[in-house]
Amino acid sequence: MARFKVAVQKARSRSQPGGASFNLAAAGYGYEEEALKPIGAEIVEIPATSAAEFIEMAKGADAVIARGRVINAEIIAGLPNCRVIGCGSVGTDQVDVDAATRHGIPVTNVPDVFIEEVADHTMALLLAAHRRLYEMRALIRSGRFAEGHPYMRGFPRLFGQTLGLIAFGNVARAVARRAQVFGLHVLAFDPYVSETEMTSVGVEPVSFLELLRRSDFVSNHGPLNVETHHMLSRDQFAAMKPSAIFINVGRGPCHDEEALIEALEKGIIAGAALDVFETEPADPDNPLFRMDNVIVTPHIASATSRMMPETRRRLGQEIALVLQGKWPRSVVNPQTLQNSSLERWQPHSMSRGPNR
Repeated sequence: MARFKVAVQKARSRSQPGGASFNLAAAGYGYEEEALKPIGAEIVEIPATSAAEFIEMAKGADAVIARGRVINAEIIAGLPNCRVIGCGSVGTDQVDVDAATRHGIPVTNVPDVFIEEVADHTMALLLAAHRRLYEMRALIRSGRFAEGHPYMRGFPRLFGQTLGLIAFGNVARAVARRAQVFGLHVLAFDPYVSETEMTSVGVEPVSFLELLRRSDFVSNHGPLNVETHHMLSRDQFAAMKPSAIFINVGRGPCHDEEALIEALEKGIIAGAALDVFETEPADPDNPLFRMDNVIVTPHIASATSRMMPETRRRLGQEIALVLQGKWPRSVVNPQTLQNSSLERWQPHSMSRGPNR
């Protein structure tokens, strides 16, 4: 008999173009089990269609993997034995973190596994938008090859322009390193990061409004929460330069999509480059997808062959640590660790966690 029960919503097959389908857990849970099996933990799939059903089927669960279902306040309250909720991503949108905190349950995430990939994708979007690659492709396809060079002579060179980073977490810092190599001046707004952390890496700390007004490129890297939902709407786009380009590889609902579409249609800003959208999967009829001054990708900034194995391994490791009575390495509600029975096994240097 298993020593611990780890509950996860049974994955539903998703339709693909041409009628094919795939299952998120089709490959099994081998990566998570690398850390969980040795401590006697068993992953149990819950084929529930509602929160109430999930609670009934997951009774006695010692841990929950937040995949395939929002782990809301009802579920958290209904699983009194749950000691940890694990997310295999940077974001924790799938969990009511406030409810978990009230119940003293740490919520773990994976904030440092695919940072370089997302930073690379951010720069790819920035460069593609700056060099108007969509427009250049359209010119070639329409037989207007000779028009490209004169068109591009109307734009300044990248060197010396200003990039504004909204939030200054791991991804934004990696973007700053790349951007500085291209000769960009980098600003950042993050009320939770000290100015010295920014200035020590050559990034200028500014207010949100100043960032919007001064930046040639505004790139969002914030998490999604009450503070950041629609933090970029009509007033914010109006504050930006008419020549500015908005980039979002963070969370779609951080920008008000209706306001963004309006800003692009009216020329309030010059363009956008988006990997995330307010509603996902995105509607194929979304006006953004028909705009020549908007570059889009389908929420794939983190996707490489390394991403899925490593995030799933790390997810299992975090859950295993808590089930063994130890602090996890990365936790989004560290207050749950204070006065808990969990052992702080890390050395005093917090570079080894928990990653706050």
